Amino acid sequence: MANPLMSDKAFDDAAKAGWGAPAAPVVAQKGTWAPPSPTDAPYRTPISDGPVSTWYGGTMTVNGTLTATGALLVLLLASAMVGWSAAAGNVEGQVKFPPLALVGIVVGFGCVIAAYFRPMWAKFLAPAYAIAEGFFVGVVSKAYETYEHGIVMQAVGATLGVFAVMLFLYRTRILKVTDRFRRIVIGATVGLMAFYLVSFVIRLIAGAHAVSFLYSASGLGIAFSIFAAGLAAFNLAIDFDFIERGAQRGLPKGMEWFAALALLVTIVWLYLELLRLLSKLNSRR
Repeated sequence: MANPLMSDKAFDDAAKAGWGAPAAPVVAQKGTWAPPSPTDAPYRTPISDGPVSTWYGGTMTVNGTLTATGALLVLLLASAMVGWSAAAGNVEGQVKFPPLALVGIVVGFGCVIAAYFRPMWAKFLAPAYAIAEGFFVGVVSKAYETYEHGIVMQAVGATLGVFAVMLFLYRTRILKVTDRFRRIVIGATVGLMAFYLVSFVIRLIAGAHAVSFLYSASGLGIAFSIFAAGLAAFNLAIDFDFIERGAQRGLPKGMEWFAALALLVTIVWLYLELLRLLSKLNSRR
């Protein structure tokens, strides 16, 4: 599933007055306080209970986002193990597809859409997504592993490798996330998501053969999977940029969960695309 979260709309909404953290007061000299200038970020008078203490809302940090992402990954992996067990093969070696996996897709997609419109709900929506999508990922992984032994570990390793490479390219600024880069990647991602939706409808109406190249090991099918996996990798760079900019701009603490959810969506998407790509490549041997 493509990642619809990392748009400029989400960042701009979070940075609006009332969303972002209040600007820190300017200290003119020791023991005195000076209000921020009109050119500073939107500022609201801090809540004060008298001369004893002054309250400031927490702000988004990179470490906080990483902690939230780690917690979501633990939930996703735990749920994936449950899904793996639920999809155990029968006597004939066939894998049963639990109906609950379809519920996981619907719930996961609903959580992503809800978070897009209500980013501050991500603290509750992100764990729900991790559990629901994790179950589905576990079922799908078991299905691939049953017919192609070892492919899941290959896909996991490839996902970790792509993540590390994209992080290196981003941190060294070899890959620069500009406004033009964001527009192109987000536009292509939305287009791919729309294509997947249309192809799903076509499959329901005309059968799987109507869009067989999506699953075939033909040259076109492999090229499409490479494109989709590459697009998911570029979305990682946008996720990294969102986290860094959010921390610099002092977005509210709750946005850490929104950023963590977006990163998890991209990682899951990348893993599934690489799993399908490896399956196609293996079938050509």
